[in-house]
Amino acid sequence: MSNSERSLKDFRGTGYDKGRSPVIQILWLAVSGLIVMRWWCPRALRIGILRMFGAQIGTNVLIRHRVRIHWPWKLTVGNSSWIGEGVWILNLEPVEIGNDVCISQEAMLCTGSHDFRSPTFEFDNGSIVLEDGVWIAAKSTVLRGVRVGANSLVGATALVTRDVNPGSKILAPRSAGTA
Repeated sequence: MSNSERSLKDFRGTGYDKGRSPVIQILWLAVSGLIVMRWWCPRALRIGILRMFGAQIGTNVLIRHRVRIHWPWKLTVGNSSWIGEGVWILNLEPVEIGNDVCISQEAMLCTGSHDFRSPTFEFDNGSIVLEDGVWIAAKSTVLRGVRVGANSLVGATALVTRDVNPGSKILAPRSAGTA
C-alpha cells in the first residue's frame, strides 16, 4: 500500500474500549497530571488514588513520581513491586505486573499500536504481562502482546517485541565502539 492509499481522516478506532466514561477519563487525566505524577505526592496517596480509579495494586508496592499510567482501571500490580521514575505505562489494553517486579527509570510498556496494512490505520493493540520476579531495566520498551516470563531480565534500552521465556536475559545490541 502506498502512502496515498492511507486515509487517517477515516480512522475510527474500531474495537478499542477505553473502559470508562469520558467524564472519568478527563477526571483521571487531571488528577494524574496535577497530583499523582508529582514528586511531592506521598506514595500512599499515589497508590490510594490509583486504586480509587480502579487499579488493582498489591501490598508493599513502590510507584515513584513522574510515572505515567494511561488508564489505571487497566492496570494490575502484584505485591512488593517497584515502578521507577519516569516510567510510562501506555495501557490501552490491560497490563499485568506480577510480584517482586522492578520496572526501572524511563522504561515504557506500550499496549497500543496500529495496523500498517489498514487503509485507515486502525488499532492493533494487545495486553502485556510481566510475570513474577521480572526486571525491566532503564529505558527499555516492551511492546503490545508480550509476556515476559518469570525471573527474566530485560536489559537497559532493550526493545521487546516477542514473548520472553522464564529466566531469560534480553540485552540491547551493543552500539559501535563499545567493548
